[in-house]
Amino acid sequence: MPSLSAEQALAALNARIIECNRCARLRKHCISVAEKKRRAYLHWEYWGRPVPSFGDPSARVLLLGLAPGAHGSNRTGRPFTGDGSGDFLYPVLHEAGFASQPRATSRNDGMLLRDLWITSVARCAPPQNKPLPQELANCAPFLDEEIASLPRLRVIVCLGKIAFDGLIAHLKRSAAEQHHVVSNENSQSAPRLRSWKFAHGVEYGLPDGRWLLASYHPSLQNTNTGKLTREMFLEIFRRAKQLAARRG
Repeated sequence: MPSLSAEQALAALNARIIECNRCARLRKHCISVAEKKRRAYLHWEYWGRPVPSFGDPSARVLLLGLAPGAHGSNRTGRPFTGDGSGDFLYPVLHEAGFASQPRATSRNDGMLLRDLWITSVARCAPPQNKPLPQELANCAPFLDEEIASLPRLRVIVCLGKIAFDGLIAHLKRSAAEQHHVVSNENSQSAPRLRSWKFAHGVEYGLPDGRWLLASYHPSLQNTNTGKLTREMFLEIFRRAKQLAARRG
């Protein structure tokens, strides 16, 4: 039986993500938000389901976020679409050459990504934007499969500490699967991963030759206070493009 292409594998994964019901608390919350709606979006038919990933199956850069926003992605059904974080993110992606347009409003707005795939460590909108540890664990296999399905991946950009920690957990699982038991004190991988700390702008070389970049999350709390500026954010994606182009 022929193997699936990256596009087919990612589409099949997205189909399973959309149908996921592993986290009762999150499903209840997403449906409740979709039914009650926000006054500004009363005319919308909310998505109200786990949000599939989005982008270029041939991407060399993966953008890893936290979770869908209750009235953003949970409404529109596409990552970072329809809320303040997306309003900050997509103009930067457009300027950096990753997005076809600077504004994201719906799944049908014509947005295309070039060399970029967008996903998150949690696929459902959580109450107070805080998924529980078990909920993140339930979503983790999706991330593992997703990363394995991106054949040209070179750089992973983590937005915020929860996404950063989610990627570190992925790396530990991957190392264990490759028979490098990271919990063993004699393992070289475990101390190395434990020493990696989240901070804006940090970058780490991964054992397989890929790169991890970290950024503050483009939440309104960070962007409205100036903790994350447009230039700071743009520099992250300029650097991601540089690292993605490196050979070896």
